[in-house]
Parts: sequence; structure tokens; C-alpha cells
Amino acid sequence: MSVKYRLRLTAAAAMTAGLVTAAITAVPASAAPTWAPADTATIHPGVQMYTDGAQCTANFVYTDGAGSVYVGYAAHCAGTGGATETNGCDSGSLPLGTPVTFNEGGSVLSEGTQVGTGTLAYSSWLTMQGRGESNADACSFNDLALVKVDAGSVADVNPSVPFWGGPVGINSDGAPAGERVYSFGNSSLRFGLTELSPKTGLSVGTTGNGWSHPVYTVTPGIPGDSGSAFLDGEGKALGTLSTLAIAPLVGSNGVGDVAHELAYAQQHGGISGLQLVNGTEPFSPIL
Repeated sequence: MSVKYRLRLTAAAAMTAGLVTAAITAVPASAAPTWAPADTATIHPGVQMYTDGAQCTANFVYTDGAGSVYVGYAAHCAGTGGATETNGCDSGSLPLGTPVTFNEGGSVLSEGTQVGTGTLAYSSWLTMQGRGESNADACSFNDLALVKVDAGSVADVNPSVPFWGGPVGINSDGAPAGERVYSFGNSSLRFGLTELSPKTGLSVGTTGNGWSHPVYTVTPGIPGDSGSAFLDGEGKALGTLSTLAIAPLVGSNGVGDVAHELAYAQQHGGISGLQLVNGTEPFSPIL
């Protein structure tokens, strides 16, 4: 059994075949908008994101054909139901257009400092429900939402994953059991203790016909880490943190496959030219 786990300040919430043939190549950073320097950018993979009081963590940066900039997190971060409502085809969600803020220093006592704003522009949950999606794997594991960064905040964005660098493309062939994976969580439950944010661990393989990757990390993702980026052993974008498994793989996390999720958004999300952006910083795994 798995649970989705966005984090609310009022309480810590207890978390297809053929699709990846769509365009899933990442946009080189040089071809995208001018990014803020990685060491001074305030909006980036790993930044805290608040939606109606619920805190999650950003995964990757995306652009569209018009040059707009988006930051991804988990679709369940805008969910309106309980933590055990994991099926995106029938779980409640806030509507598109919902305001989202980018924050740093958030804790269970405060949302910290707001560093930018955006609006919910795409939700896999809302899209699947609108289409009447019947693919059980997609319903269970397609957990990606995109927040369009407001024009006044775009200059503060950098697409590099903190600590690790990258991404350097998109993983399109899964993560076999035993492959090293890398992530960066930013739960407000850590009270700003950033030493626990970088994570590395191992893939347990692939499930859901390619839609999900169970992973074990040295410390598992906790409430508030939902949406975090995962990189494979080569620094390619692998997935987005979605669930905490409480059985049978106790303590593991479920990572939604970003190649599948992005291909679905490209095909059905109504955002022309949507692409994931490579980091400006090289992938540098530190073990």
C-alpha cells in the first residue's frame, strides 16, 4: 500500500505503453530563457512550493513554445482529499489557475520567505479525469503538475538540481534494480536542516508498466518532499517523488517516471512545445 504525502502546516498528511514515444528530449539550457546563476537563483528544483497551505518540493524546470517557464511538482500537492487517495483518476484536486508560491525556510511553524509566485497550469489528475482515462497504471502513477512562473519571478529561476547538478537529459529506459539514484528533498519538517536534503540510494526496479520506480534512499522522503526530482546514475531526469510505501516495501518511495508523465502532458495537457530543461550545472555525484 502507498500513500501520497503533501504536507500541510495544520498537520503532516499520513501518500503506457506507447506514451514515451512522444518528444521527451530535454531543452538545452542555452536554448531556453536566460537563467539566473545557479548559486543565487531562488527558484529551482528543490525549492519549497505552497498550495493552499500544503507544502511540497519542486522537481524540474520546463518551458513551452512561447518561452513561458514552469516548475513541476506532484499533482497530489494540489489534491483536496486524504493521503490515501492515490488514484489520480478519481481523487479531488484544486482547479487550474490556483495560486502557488515558491518559498524558502518554511517549517511547521511558518511558511518561511516567499521568493516567487505562479499558478497551477497543468495537473495530470485533472487531465486524466477530464479525458476519462482508463489506463490503471496511469491512474495510479501519473502524478505530475506544472506551475507557470509569474513573469515577475522568471528572472530568479535556474533549472539545476541543487548539490548534484543536472539534469543532463531524460531517462527513457527505466532504472534497473541496483542502479544508483539521486534526489534533493526540502520538507519543512526538517526546520531548514539542509544537510538532510541531498539523498542518494538505489532503484528497486520498475513497476506499473514503466510508470513508476520504487527506490530506497539513505533517509526516505518524508511529508513535504513530495514532487522532488530524482536523477538516475548518469544524471538524467528519472522521476518525481510521489508516494511513501508502507507495504510491502516498507520505507521505500514511489517515484513517478518523468518520461511517461511528460509525454502524457505533451499529448494531452494543452501546452504547446512543452519540454523539460537541462541544468546549467554539470552532474557531479558526490558519494
